[in-house]
Amino acid sequence: MEVYVYRDLGKPFNEWFDWVIREAELYDYGRYPAKGMGIWLPYGFKLRKNVIELIRKLLDSTGHEEILLPLLIPYNIIIKESEHIRGFEGQLYWVTHGGYEQLDIKLALRPTSETSLSYMEALWIKSYKQLPKKFYQVGSIFRYETKATRPLLRVREVTTFKEAHTVHEDFKDCERQVKEAMDIYSRFFNELGVPYVVSKRPEWDKFAGAIYTIAFDTLLPDGKALQIGTVHNLGQNFSRVFEVRIQRKDESIDYAWQTSYGISERIIASIVAVHGDSKGLVLPFKVAPIQVIIIPIPAGSDEEKKAVMEHAIKLKNDLISRGLRAETDLREDVTPGEKFYIWELKGVPLRIDLGPRELRGGYVTVVRRDSGEKIEVKVSELPEILKKLGEEVDSELSKRAWEAFRKKIRRVNDLNQAKDYLSKERGIIEIPWCGRSECALKASEILEADALGTPLDEVPNVGNEHCPICGERAVTIMRYAKKY
Repeated sequence: MEVYVYRDLGKPFNEWFDWVIREAELYDYGRYPAKGMGIWLPYGFKLRKNVIELIRKLLDSTGHEEILLPLLIPYNIIIKESEHIRGFEGQLYWVTHGGYEQLDIKLALRPTSETSLSYMEALWIKSYKQLPKKFYQVGSIFRYETKATRPLLRVREVTTFKEAHTVHEDFKDCERQVKEAMDIYSRFFNELGVPYVVSKRPEWDKFAGAIYTIAFDTLLPDGKALQIGTVHNLGQNFSRVFEVRIQRKDESIDYAWQTSYGISERIIASIVAVHGDSKGLVLPFKVAPIQVIIIPIPAGSDEEKKAVMEHAIKLKNDLISRGLRAETDLREDVTPGEKFYIWELKGVPLRIDLGPRELRGGYVTVVRRDSGEKIEVKVSELPEILKKLGEEVDSELSKRAWEAFRKKIRRVNDLNQAKDYLSKERGIIEIPWCGRSECALKASEILEADALGTPLDEVPNVGNEHCPICGERAVTIMRYAKKY
């Protein structure tokens, strides 16, 4: 049963998602002859670029430094951290030949970079005076995903992997960094209007090699949860293996402490899915490749038609000079109605209709993509009004998404009720939990859903509630959902 988070998409979500990324010319998937790998098309690449620049600004402003590591990791490096390699060994791609020659040491396409960067940090970092050190990169990672692949959601080449890696003198500063990373991600997702819950992943589902993992999960329109960001406290697990030793303030020598945190193109998939509607994309003004599309509607005499087209071009240039991403659709073989359809499909936040009537009156008609509202605006006031409307669009998209998201989170004590909800409506279920792993795993089996983890933002009020598996008094809650 397909249940939508807040609006009818006009077709089942999986079908809608494939349709919108294809027809809006975001991403070409399934036609390249290597499974699990897609191609960013120009419009989608611009959206991707704007999203990446947003996270870059947040990272740069908090002292992170961008680097770029090699794509290949030698076997003798990646195998060193046994817990890490066990976590990824079934997903590694291996390079075994260079030309016709077999390599002395086979090379792995990076699944993530804790091993390769820790190896180099042992050479770079020697003293607490260099700390904290905060690196990040944006690039591709490769994981041999054996489940059914899905465009942007479950791929074998993750092309937009932002991974940050930090080094610290002690556990206390490591914990501070975890909180900073959570704050950065919260601000990032809030900017995009994508709602989320933050959970501490259960022990059996943490990142391989981490002390613990914190995850951000959202809900897609089919009610299934999607992990959109993770933060890991790595402790000294990698630094011990790779001999990342530092001199501390008290002159003692100890292994450094590390964190890592990542996001991927899943956040772009979330923007598409959370805000979209039956007409197509509905993009936030902040990251839309085109914020304002100008549609000239030529009518009347040839002179009037020419004046409309010329004014549309001038208007575009004026808006660009005022810092807006604007474009004019000047195609003469496409009707204004067809243009409305195309740019609605592409999710452009604001449309300007310009015809002889508007030209004579010294105004334009602005149409909001999110609400369809039409507003007449004087040309002299246009740039500032458009910026204000863009802020309102983003605010409304965020408000709408959060309201719908919160309605899909249910607190349930009875497992039968929980299973019924997850099978029919989906969403996130919160169940009282005693804290024992075996009970959480048993509940997961009964519910046929994944355990997302326990909440971090506040201690849940479980009162006299009891674990539905063992009957012991609950100490917290465990979240469950069907996951991508």
